[in-house]
Amino acid sequence: MSTIGTGYDLSVTTFSPDGRVFQIEYATKAVDNSGTVIGIKCKDGVILGVEKLIASKMLLEGSNRRIHSVHRHAGMAVAGLAADGRQVMSRAREEARSYQNFYGEGIPIKDLCERVASYVHLCTLYWWLRPFGSSAILGGYDRDGPQLYVIEPSGVAYRYFGAAIGKGRQAAKTEIEKLKLSEMTCREGVIAV
Repeated sequence: MSTIGTGYDLSVTTFSPDGRVFQIEYATKAVDNSGTVIGIKCKDGVILGVEKLIASKMLLEGSNRRIHSVHRHAGMAVAGLAADGRQVMSRAREEARSYQNFYGEGIPIKDLCERVASYVHLCTLYWWLRPFGSSAILGGYDRDGPQLYVIEPSGVAYRYFGAAIGKGRQAAKTEIEKLKLSEMTCREGVIAV
């Protein structure tokens, strides 16, 4: 089949004859063209790191952030379209705050990931929405210890020991695989990232 949309890329609810949804593939390409984001789970915490691509010398330091605090015990790093990443992060903060207000304790990272992934997936269900052109690495520490998840533009979420997304993800994954993450502390992990 043709790799060009040929009419099947006009809506997120339209499948091509070979079962592909081109809108989600385009969102994934937006992530692949952005700076690299790395997350590793150490024995005592999670480390997130980003490669910030500078588009202009006139850009002020600290603008267009790609690492965000979601709650006291959770953080998120985004790759892809910055505005879409901020929207996903904003929803994650809202979910964490809502859980805190209702239950009186911090949201478990697994539940936070499921809620955010469901929100991202929601934008792939209706023809009047478009998928988010961003992926997120969600990391945090709760009663189950440190946890690291990757949320893709399709709304699928995976749990990892170490993950990388963005332009240099293959090289970063190769380097992450060389690390002994189960024995590494966060202090040692910061140097590795």
